[in-house]
Amino acid sequence: MNRPPTGPRLILASASPRRAELLSRLGLTFEVIPAHIPEEWLGDESPEDHAERLSVAKVMKVSVANPGSLVVGGDTVVIRDDHILGKPRDAGEALSVLMSLAGRRHRVVSGLALVFPGGELRSGHLGTEVTFRAFEEDLARAYVETGEPMDKAGAYGIQGLGGALVTEIRGDYHNVMGLPLPLFLDLLLEGGYRYDFGGLTSLGL
Repeated sequence: MNRPPTGPRLILASASPRRAELLSRLGLTFEVIPAHIPEEWLGDESPEDHAERLSVAKVMKVSVANPGSLVVGGDTVVIRDDHILGKPRDAGEALSVLMSLAGRRHRVVSGLALVFPGGELRSGHLGTEVTFRAFEEDLARAYVETGEPMDKAGAYGIQGLGGALVTEIRGDYHNVMGLPLPLFLDLLLEGGYRYDFGGLTSLGL
């Protein structure tokens, strides 16, 4: 049974369908207002710092235009041997990325930031280790031809067909999708809100 929305106006500052899907799974009512910001790397910035910085930039930009709302934003990077694997620019690059991950372990880092109705900012990041099974290029090519890898960091979607490539996950599965739920719930509590299975309750902090 659907519950009426509770809590503050909730905004997702991201165009990611995966983040929207996860918030929907929680039964939360929210609006999507993407924050378009530059995503360049700064100097010797670590993957953790990069993902968290971009998350903060996204929520701050949307919050300025929507005061009094609870704004959520995230950013995800995939790392293999200290090499950052972004979204593939074309099918050839997607194939190359997938083959570099075959039979190996890589790390997924998601940053997350929340701006609360009173303007308070909370942010953090979480890492998850993912291991791919070994596979040949023809299998990777077949996956690329589905189109699924093209808009995803690391060239795969763990929640979709790409899940068939995974043999082991160490850490939060949802983090690989782009929204680390343990961190999301912790940041909510830090900001004075509790998730109550369909809505958000103010703790009056």
